[in-house]
Amino acid sequence: MPRIAGRTVDAPLRSATGLGPDLARYYDLDLTDEQSDVGMYLALASASDGPILELACGSGRICVPLAGAGHRVTGVDLDPDMLSRARATWAAYPGRKSAAGSLDLVEADMTNLALDERFDLVILAFNALLLMRDREAQESLLHTMREHLAPDGRAVIDIWLPPPEDLALYDGRLILEWVRPDEQTGEAVSKTTAARYEHATMQATIETFFDAWRQSEAPRRTYRRDEIQFTSAAELLDLVESAGLRPQMVAGDYSMNEFTPDSERLIVVAAGPGAGRRPRRSTRLSLL
Repeated sequence: MPRIAGRTVDAPLRSATGLGPDLARYYDLDLTDEQSDVGMYLALASASDGPILELACGSGRICVPLAGAGHRVTGVDLDPDMLSRARATWAAYPGRKSAAGSLDLVEADMTNLALDERFDLVILAFNALLLMRDREAQESLLHTMREHLAPDGRAVIDIWLPPPEDLALYDGRLILEWVRPDEQTGEAVSKTTAARYEHATMQATIETFFDAWRQSEAPRRTYRRDEIQFTSAAELLDLVESAGLRPQMVAGDYSMNEFTPDSERLIVVAAGPGAGRRPRRSTRLSLL
């Protein structure tokens, strides 16, 4: 089952059990091999010297390398445990003290965010839009992106478009996705998921079970539940335009190749309503 990696857990679960740090660590473990989009954002950021905003920045997988490349970055997330990991990753980042970049991390609800600054690049990466529970929340998030764009800024949205054969697995069956070592704790960790999909609403519920154990010890289980609102390519473009953004580029992968009906990802690069024609440096996406 392709991953929809969430960035938050239900607040009652986190506060009642104290599992937030474990879930944040397992998020990073889940995305160990997911780095192919980082180069795309570095290339897009190279087109301007302006500040960058990443919404749903999570544990810093994207915002930390951007800051390390010399950019002034603000990362926003609602999950304090994810932000703690991002903060620690940035503190230990090689060459951070000599780099010109900076990273400011903000704990806030991104659907009603109101920062004082406007940004040259606003990023909503790796399925974060799909974690909004319904269309209204998705619209609010895209409005947040528009409101935080500088006059010549660009917004980038990246989502997964699941093919029918993948959604056929969303029938409640348990699927073991991986077993990996957790170097931080010395434990082995497995990830098992069970998902259900409602075709009429394009909504899915995904339950995830992380089981961690050491040799000769009983496993310790950590649970999370995510509500996913999928969207088609046409619907996303409509949402982008209704939020007052103007699509400038539509791609089907992280090398920015042309989007086709068979593409399983949709990356939209959009401008704000008042964008001008200020020249930009080449993003050199062909080199990714």
